[in-house]
Amino acid sequence: MGLKGKDYRKLLEPMTEELVGMARWARTTGARIVVLFEGRDTAGKGGAIRAVRDKLNPRQCRTVALSKPSEDEQTQWYFQRYIDHLPSAGEIVLFDRSWYNRAGVEKVMGYATGAQVDAFLKQAPIFEKQLTDDGILLFKYWLTTDQDRQEERLRERLEDPLKRWKLSPVDLAARDKYDAYTEAREAMLKATSTDNAPWTLVNFNDQKRGRLSLIRDLLDRLPDTHIEPPAIDFPDLHREPKSESYSVMKPIRDYPIKS
Repeated sequence: MGLKGKDYRKLLEPMTEELVGMARWARTTGARIVVLFEGRDTAGKGGAIRAVRDKLNPRQCRTVALSKPSEDEQTQWYFQRYIDHLPSAGEIVLFDRSWYNRAGVEKVMGYATGAQVDAFLKQAPIFEKQLTDDGILLFKYWLTTDQDRQEERLRERLEDPLKRWKLSPVDLAARDKYDAYTEAREAMLKATSTDNAPWTLVNFNDQKRGRLSLIRDLLDRLPDTHIEPPAIDFPDLHREPKSESYSVMKPIRDYPIKS
């Protein structure tokens, strides 16, 4: 039985306060944080990212979800287009899929050659060591999902008009390649989980519980991020608050709500 929404929100609230504190710490210290969210289609990457960034300043915490590479990008060093999106001091970047596309969907769906995949698996640990050696805090999460849950979520996307946009031909093509994705993931983990940039697998069969597990793990692996918010002088207004007044234009009519 999945975690109920009410219980989930109650458990998430104190962690959200910690995430806000994390962002304040990053802004104060100049820390650079990168979090990769990887997993099968329907695993719940988008929901996990929203749970992390929900109450954070969008100017400080941004999500990167790159589309397929352009013709020019296809001629570049594979990691090149990701470098522009790495954080500056005080920033938090959440990758909704990342450079690991090459070891997953590109490999399984035949978008990359075997030689390209092999080169990636050798270069990724070197690339990530350069990031962490430069002081970037790098966290790599793989969201795990059993195939029965994947089928259920794909069917939900098909039948729910609000989620239909999430269903792509690639998603459907991946249904018959569950085992191939498993093999690709295992090869990726073996080659790219290192001491300085380890992978962390999180069970997302129950997505709400998975989000809580992921956020708790992320917070626990950071240094002590407690910094008191700066004091702000908030003087009294010294008069009664005014209502808005309009002379040039008027607001549109309020939305009608039936009692």
